[in-house]
Amino acid sequence: MPETATARPAGLPAARNSEGDQMSAAHSALLNTMQQRFGERFSISTALREQHGGSEAHHTPALPDAVIFAETTDEVAEIVRLCSASGVPVIPFGAGTSLEGHLVATHGGISVDLSRMNEILRVSPEDLDCTVQAGVTREQLNTYLRDLGLFFPIDPGANASVGGMASTRASGTNAVRYGTMRENVLSLTVVLPDGKVIRTGGRARKSSAGYDLTRLFVGAEGTLGIITEVTLRLYGIPETVSAALCSFETVEQAVGAAIAVVQLGIPVARMELMDRGLVAAVNAYSGLSLKLEDSLVFEFHGAPAGVQEQIELVQAIVEENGGKNFEWASTPEDRARLWNARHNAFYAVVSQRANAKGWSSDVCVPVSELSGCIRYTRELLEDCSVPAAILGHVGDGNYHVVFAVDPTNAEEMAAVAAINKKMVRRAVSVGGTCTGEHGIGIGKIAYMREEHGDAVDLMATIKHAIDPTGIMNPGKILPVA
Repeated sequence: MPETATARPAGLPAARNSEGDQMSAAHSALLNTMQQRFGERFSISTALREQHGGSEAHHTPALPDAVIFAETTDEVAEIVRLCSASGVPVIPFGAGTSLEGHLVATHGGISVDLSRMNEILRVSPEDLDCTVQAGVTREQLNTYLRDLGLFFPIDPGANASVGGMASTRASGTNAVRYGTMRENVLSLTVVLPDGKVIRTGGRARKSSAGYDLTRLFVGAEGTLGIITEVTLRLYGIPETVSAALCSFETVEQAVGAAIAVVQLGIPVARMELMDRGLVAAVNAYSGLSLKLEDSLVFEFHGAPAGVQEQIELVQAIVEENGGKNFEWASTPEDRARLWNARHNAFYAVVSQRANAKGWSSDVCVPVSELSGCIRYTRELLEDCSVPAAILGHVGDGNYHVVFAVDPTNAEEMAAVAAINKKMVRRAVSVGGTCTGEHGIGIGKIAYMREEHGDAVDLMATIKHAIDPTGIMNPGKILPVA
């Protein structure tokens, strides 16, 4: 399928199958060296390699030759130097929550698991920033920050690692107010493909000193280096938090209300679309009883008076667009239940079909084009033979479709791929992007040149300059030359 086309860097072996190809003597010697160096933190067990070479999504797994659990930046640098000397690929691994095949070992190699690099190194409440190791998860960080009256708002749903979130330029439900990882990463510690360790910036909130290397590595998906430490912006926990769900007779009404909220500049923290198919799936999966209509979920942050003003303005806009049945989640428990149900949307859709895998695609378009694109997507889904639902962070024009697929059914996979292609091409044609937050991985490579044109060649030049032997997470982002 075109969605899984991958590039083969010069000097690397051909892509491996799930069993792996014959290893060279040098490759075997490297594995022996690493086993002696890392002991029980080195593994070639099939079960562990399967865990690190696949995902919960539909992409065909491809296993690494070994997995190493690193614990320090120096260890990561040592691993990379050894792999570089032998021309062996390196695939960074965080929490394993990515959806576009970022972790698939298309050319074998070493999966470097950073999950044990989970220390919160520094928090500065006065400066509203912190530095953490890459394996720290967002929930772990927010639990630590809670007693300081602070939080980190980027919430992609899954309990992803901070390093992985930086690598994929993640965002999520709070992006409409707080932005994405691009806006919230101040600096990085990165191990380059030759094993050299660099810092990409400092803690100042702005700088005019040289190239913006931080933004170069945020979103690079491990193809330019391995992120081992991240310095993040933090925010004060809002004095008042309130959430509400409202329903509409049509998805166009819901999107119209969302667009009006954005255009009026109302600073809602979250504004999520759930179509009625998703509401039905969420009700069944999470034991809720939400009305089976197209719905918007809002969350408001701020001082009591400010939150009340936001609520009144949004209610008026919703009613003008045909919205009704406001249901308030006034307690922390009610809000947690509502947002957990929304975050479990992927599993809710997949659970509608026995032994299914999830295919989750996302696009992002200018807000003015959102209604037309979602309407077009709904029309595409009318003839879809598998369970599917639309959801999205409509406040910033980002929406998703989740399909429950059988990866062994070639005809079915081709049909879903055709829907995905039409949805993506419509988004790109109106000035949007093939992915708003999932990243490229192997799943969206086919659309890179369509979206970026000759700029892809500049990306390839940067990749070759930093990683001339192509060992860093090969087969991701860049299309076949």
